[in-house]
Order: sequence, then structure tokens, then C-alpha cells
Amino acid sequence: MPKGLKVSSVAPNSIAHEVEITPGDRVIAVDHKEIRDILDFQYATAEEQFNLLIEKLNGEIWEIQIERDYDEPLGLTFETVASSGIKTCRNNCVFCFVAQTPKHMRATLYQKDDDYRLSLTQGSFITLTNLSEEDFERIIKFRLSPLYISVHAWNPQVRVRLMRNPKAAELPRQIERLAQAGITMHAQIVLVPGYNDSEVLEETVTELGHFYPAVQSVGVVPVGLTKHRTGLPELRPVTSAEAQAVLDQGITWQNDFRKRWGINFVYFSDEFYVLAGRPFPQASEYDEFPQLENGIGMAAKFAQELQSLWPSLPTSIGKRRIHLLTGVSATPFFRYWVDRLEQRIAGLTLELHTIVNNFFGKTVTVAGLLTAQDIANQVGNLNGERFLIPQNMLKADADIFLDDYSVSWLEEKINGRASIVENNATSFIQALLL
Repeated sequence: MPKGLKVSSVAPNSIAHEVEITPGDRVIAVDHKEIRDILDFQYATAEEQFNLLIEKLNGEIWEIQIERDYDEPLGLTFETVASSGIKTCRNNCVFCFVAQTPKHMRATLYQKDDDYRLSLTQGSFITLTNLSEEDFERIIKFRLSPLYISVHAWNPQVRVRLMRNPKAAELPRQIERLAQAGITMHAQIVLVPGYNDSEVLEETVTELGHFYPAVQSVGVVPVGLTKHRTGLPELRPVTSAEAQAVLDQGITWQNDFRKRWGINFVYFSDEFYVLAGRPFPQASEYDEFPQLENGIGMAAKFAQELQSLWPSLPTSIGKRRIHLLTGVSATPFFRYWVDRLEQRIAGLTLELHTIVNNFFGKTVTVAGLLTAQDIANQVGNLNGERFLIPQNMLKADADIFLDDYSVSWLEEKINGRASIVENNATSFIQALLL
């Protein structure tokens, strides 16, 4: 097994660039201490001065002395979090999205990571079912917080049924152990009708509330089901009536928690409000947006940012037509803002395209799971006009959609010019006014 961490990229004009570290090199040790994973590296390079032991791509060994200002980044990105690779998922969840992905796609889409180091560094949710005693001791020793934990159900039998792994029953003891050690956590519940709803959901939220402030938030999201479920357990999506009932109960929980702690504590994904046919809450209802990357509060935050930018928007610009791409669930939200923006800015025409997800199935309605093929088949010829692509439609490190088609392929297919925008109102407005 190769030692150290392999460098995937080096930031231009960074310290790493100045000392001639290049992609493909390996960081073997820091101050003669072996580097096994990203946590070793972060702790070992926390000081202002240290020595790096680098194995160059050609096999040469370099020792490099680093001197930097406090908190000045080195500019290194690594291929993986550990020399031994990431910890993979040992569960067989009835709702696993990876299992619902069609065949013959890129290998990374089938990678079921369940790594506490990714939870710490990237906010990925983990189940705790594959942690060894050594892992727990390391988390506690180095106070690795916050961790993002897929809870789904507090009841051990229900959790085992959902995740089809006997170790899933250990969750209550694990949460208590981490809480007593001062580890902070954010919990996720994927709601699966007939499994962890109703009384089970009530129990899960209540029990997690007993661990506040160690457990800082609970996020509830509806199960996502694709059309590729051959051979998998029979499940159904959350209905509109069920979404309404969950949100009604949620208001009761939130009122109670806010009286006790000053925060709502439990939050519901934007999809729940779409399913229920209800407006999104105000941004203040999400407190500090503790689970924004989980699709919880994204619409409210976007609206809040747009409102703050509104006074600075121009009242007219040169005549231009721009196309916006989104999924079914976000269409009403963007339709409202498209109308307001066209009224505010003379000369601006925004064409909103609602893309139906034929690739994964029509029950998948979020923009982040749209493919280039579906966009190309539904948008038509844009006659050279610009269109905006949300960053969350693309692979994190490349301009590639989930179906492995590139942005340039889509540009050619629909005869348009793409602008990739971050998932915030500032980037959105900047792209409109270019």
C-alpha cells in the first residue's frame, strides 16, 4: 500500500507551488511523523514552521522546510482522505440512493463512503456502523467536531430494519458516548413511509433533543426514489398529506425547542414544503442554517440574499435574454423571482426551463440530480443565447454532469453559452448582469 497522501492539485501562487510540489507527489511525513490521513496532516501542519517529507512523482525524496504566517494555507488538495482509502459503507439501506443508480456510469457514483474524516472535513453524513474502537478513541482524543450523523431512527429494531445491519442497533449508546466526550453532532433523518414515520419519528426527534447541545440540529428529508429499483425493497415516496402532517408536527416541536433553547433545533428540507404546497419559512426560522448542504433552508437563504441585494440592482440594462435551468420542485420559487426581476430590470428577459428528470425518474425533482441528456432533450435550440447552470448540477472538481456529459457537450447540443453559478444569490445576480 502506498504511503502518505497523494497530491491531486496545487493552488497557483501558494506556498506549495513556490516550493515546487506538483500533482502526483506524495506527502509522506511531517516533522518525521508518518502521515496516514488528512487528519494527521492537518494536526501536523498546524504550526507556523515544520518540515515536509515529499516523495516526488519520479521517486526522489525531498525534505522541505515550511515557514508561513499563522493560518496561511499551503495550497494542497489530496486525492483521498487516507493512504488506505476511504472507509466504505457496510450497510444495505432499503432507501440507498447508490443502489438506485443505473449501471454503466462513472465509478465514483457507486462509491458508498461512510468515513468520519469526510464528515469532519466535508460535512458528509456517516452512520457510525463501521467505526472501530480505535476510531472512536481517536475522535474523542482529538475532539473531532462537528460530526454529521445519519440517524434515521432511534429505535434499534427500526434502525436495523432500515439499514439492514445489526450494528445499526448500537446508535443510542454511540450518541451518548460521543455526547459525554464533548463531541458535537448534527443528525439526519431520511423519512421513509411505513418505516420511520409517525410515532417512530416522534421518538427519534424527542430522544435526540435530550442530547442538546451536543446534538445541535436534526434535519428531516423525504426519501428519494428513482425508477431504477429492480430487486430492491418496495418503497413509496412521501405524499402531500404526509408532508403536511409532518410539518404540522414539526411546528409543535420547533415551538417547544425554541422556548427551551432559543432555536428550532429540528428543520425540514425544502422538498417537504414543496410536497405540502406550503411557502418556505423565513430565513430566521433556520437559525444559523446548520444543514444547508442537506437541502434545508436553501430557498430561504437564497431569498434572503436576493432581498439584501435588491436595492443595489440596476433598473435597466441592455437588452438581453438569459435561460435558467431548474428542477420541478424549485420551479414555483424561481418563477416568483423571475417575474420580480423582469419587472425590476428593464431590458432583462429570463426564460425559465423546468427540466423533468427522465434519467432517474419523475419522482426525482431536485435540480442537483439533473443530467445533461435531459436538459438537451427538453431545452431545444437556444440560438447562441446564454444559460445558467447551478454548480450543484456538476461534479465537484470538473464541469461534468451526473451522466458524464460535459458542459461543453451541452453547449454544442443546445447551441447556447453556459455560465456556471454558485448556489447563492450573489453569484446568480452577477451572472445575470455580466
